[in-house]
Amino acid sequence: MSDVIVIGSGAAGAAISWRLGSLGISVTCIEQGRRYLPSEFPSNSVNWESRKITEFSPNPNIRQGKHDYPVNNNGSPIEIANFNAVGGSTVIYSGHFPRFHPTDFKTYETDGVGDDWPIEYEDLVNYYALNEKLQNISGLVGDPKYPDIQELAPPVSIGKMGHKIGEAFNTLGWHWWPSYSAILTKPSGQRNPCINLGPCNTGCSQGAKSSADVSYWPMALDLGVKLLSECTVARIQTTVQGEVSAVEYFDSTGELKVMTARFVVLAASGIGTPRILLNSRSTFQPQGLANSSGLVGKRLMLHPLAYIQGEFTENLESNWGPQGCAILSQEFYETNPKHAFRRGYTFQLLRGPGPLEWIISQLRRKEIVWGKMHAEFFKTRFNRTADLAAIIEDLPDANNYIDLDPNLKDRFGIPAPRVHYELSENSKQMLSHALTKGKEIMRAAGAKRVIAFGPVKDTGWHIMGTARMGSDPSNSVVDGNCKSHDIDNLYIVDSSVFVTSSGVNPANTIQAIALRAGDAIAKRIECSKGSRDDHK
Repeated sequence: MSDVIVIGSGAAGAAISWRLGSLGISVTCIEQGRRYLPSEFPSNSVNWESRKITEFSPNPNIRQGKHDYPVNNNGSPIEIANFNAVGGSTVIYSGHFPRFHPTDFKTYETDGVGDDWPIEYEDLVNYYALNEKLQNISGLVGDPKYPDIQELAPPVSIGKMGHKIGEAFNTLGWHWWPSYSAILTKPSGQRNPCINLGPCNTGCSQGAKSSADVSYWPMALDLGVKLLSECTVARIQTTVQGEVSAVEYFDSTGELKVMTARFVVLAASGIGTPRILLNSRSTFQPQGLANSSGLVGKRLMLHPLAYIQGEFTENLESNWGPQGCAILSQEFYETNPKHAFRRGYTFQLLRGPGPLEWIISQLRRKEIVWGKMHAEFFKTRFNRTADLAAIIEDLPDANNYIDLDPNLKDRFGIPAPRVHYELSENSKQMLSHALTKGKEIMRAAGAKRVIAFGPVKDTGWHIMGTARMGSDPSNSVVDGNCKSHDIDNLYIVDSSVFVTSSGVNPANTIQAIALRAGDAIAKRIECSKGSRDDHK
């Protein structure tokens, strides 16, 4: 029996498994998906773009893989995006890796909206630094709009497109900075730096992107952490005394098994974690596990995305380099009393699409030219776009939630999650503002045409708030150390615990929280072992 069972091997599960293992704690991690070898990623084949929109699609309802569960998105304008594998969704994420700002942890105190976290930025600052060091995060220190940071690897090259859009920000007098990226720009151990191949969102076959499968997991496995892949957790058992007693899971052969441990840590994502908790109903936990507050699955936040594309005459080489990492702007990150909304958003400059994805977009717009002129059309249009996304801070709302679908199930008969989500008026106002300002940037850059829309439907990557952190058990699910209020030996460490969503990718904060929770669990285990030794 391990000291700790961790459910999920993605950003949070990998980080806490390594942290506990490094402190001498025995850990078994259970992962629903399988391990992918670098040679299996689409960029190793000529049909990489067709594989990107099928078997490596971020939408589980499109993938429909053996290790996926369906998601009912019918009640939401934004569809859930995830990936089930060793390393979780970090395998196909963009690697955009900023920190939260100090104000993100106290939005009610600062701006009178949302809720304040029971922890502050200062509680995570050392864990941010540790996380960034272990994964060789790249960037540039000295950003005036960013929390103070002491050490980073050199930033990813912003390329011709980045310089073009950066100059437009300068013209407008707006902030911009090279992206903070989970992408190697110099060798690290057995891993080589980025070669600007481009298809980051299909898995990095070079190993340059610090997805959890190539950053944390090799270190964790060297420490003796056990990893069981292709194992689907169905539910968590509890005792009459109200403690977690065991985890029920289907192994890679489909056999139902039971595993026990002193502590259970849920790191199954903002949608997978509430799914397991709600499916673990029992006589003793009729609303689902750890749900005396009724908030499991509630206060869902999704980061609506605004999208602005500028078309240019010159070749910007926009298809070259890491897809999600060029430059960012936090000009509109904090609350401005002149705006019709509270809080703010981050602009993130995206690299251009690949040739197939670009052609499909032209087909949708009915602008493609066929026949003898097709080659010339492609030559004079492809690589001449700049794509800007705005990550909109979503405020918590009890009317946005995840529950279990009464009819839709996975291959083991486990109910699928069902999404209920609407954009708040605040998010709509912020989205409109971002689209307007994004158009200004593209026009300042000299774009001959600008296309803008939002929210983007298939971008529900950032699933937050469904098992929120707080000091009061009546209005939160876990405490500041990620321990369940209801169950003393159950922890939740993924983005479910987020109180507010910020306006940036949550991956760095997810892992900082998980590392901190690992220290809290290790301290409890050490204290309990010490107590037993004292009684010998």
